[in-house]
Amino acid sequence: MNDTPGWASPGSAPSDGRSPEVPHPAVPADASPAKWSAEQPPPGDWSTPGQGDRSPGGPAAGQGGGHPGPYGGGPWGGPPPAAKPGVIPLRPLGIGEILDGAVTTLRTHWRTVLSVTVTVAVLTQVASILIERFLMPAVPEIDPEATPEEALRQSLDSLKASLVSLGPTMLITMIGTLLTTALLTVVVSRSVLGRPVTLAGAWREARPRLPHLLGLTVLLPVGVIVLVAVGVLPGILIGGVGGVLLSVLGALVAMVVVAWLSIRFALAAPALVLERQGVLASLRRSARLVQGSWWRIFGITLLTALLAFLVSMVVAVPFTAIAFIVDGEGFGDFLSGSPPEFGLLFLVITGIGAVIASSITYPITAGVNTLLYIDQRIRREALDLELARAAGLPGYGPEPGSAPVSGG
Repeated sequence: MNDTPGWASPGSAPSDGRSPEVPHPAVPADASPAKWSAEQPPPGDWSTPGQGDRSPGGPAAGQGGGHPGPYGGGPWGGPPPAAKPGVIPLRPLGIGEILDGAVTTLRTHWRTVLSVTVTVAVLTQVASILIERFLMPAVPEIDPEATPEEALRQSLDSLKASLVSLGPTMLITMIGTLLTTALLTVVVSRSVLGRPVTLAGAWREARPRLPHLLGLTVLLPVGVIVLVAVGVLPGILIGGVGGVLLSVLGALVAMVVVAWLSIRFALAAPALVLERQGVLASLRRSARLVQGSWWRIFGITLLTALLAFLVSMVVAVPFTAIAFIVDGEGFGDFLSGSPPEFGLLFLVITGIGAVIASSITYPITAGVNTLLYIDQRIRREALDLELARAAGLPGYGPEPGSAPVSGG
């Protein structure tokens, strides 16, 4: 120990090496004993910094007694614990706390969360099954003995049929994602404040934002298509082997740009719902919040997507195996290499697995996205103080007229 304030505790050994156990100056050998008064003051009660008064009846440790830490914080002088009115502490969050907050929201408000996710997932799967069973065009078979020109034409016809059949399914999935994003964003924002939320309340708050969120949901895929088309089009116009190579290079560059923009605009949806921003304003807002933290948000988003994929596989694989066993004809087509024709029972069984997987993964991905938005605002705008005020915590002033995280 040294004499630096904050390191040496009161009563510790002085720096000149004298023993701290000597209560008074040493008496020389040739001197007469010192005449000390019989009445001495009581010894000082020097407690460890921040540990409070240990005497009976005194305040408990850390409750204001004794000496505060050198930084005015916890028992050993560290920072005071952050307020936690809800599922997360009100301070900058780590990746574990963000994931834990999303899971805790699902566990705490499971009735509301599952009401949203199960309802949307069931409607989405029923519509997808009906479209796939009765409206999807048959994929044309490719003749292995066809000439190169015919094989190319058959491949293009097969790709066209696949895209046509994929369009309605993607539209239904987009609408389902739209509803779950809006409703779960409201649920997570309320759980941060420690407030209960019902399905009716979440719908009442999210409903006015649905048209704007629909515009955002449509704009982002359209932007991706345009970027990929711009990257591929020059090679298509040139043609030949050089054109193919140029198209591949352009597609790779376009996908890199798409990935960069996807993270840059990743926080647009919670900004649109909670701050009641417009479509373009929410995109600009997300770009400002992500600036300087692109790699961090990219890593958390990628990890969340990987976890969601693993959970989906764990749930979906058993149902798919059961569906293959039940639908033996489709399984035989799959093994022979021909396009399998699955029956309605196969689609129903796999649809049940998809509903269960979506009910688990939707809340986690939406929760992580919303908590990332809140975390970035805490880091950049000290939103934690406003959240503490909105939660009604003592010492932060009166609650404002509207919760800042929810935009009203």
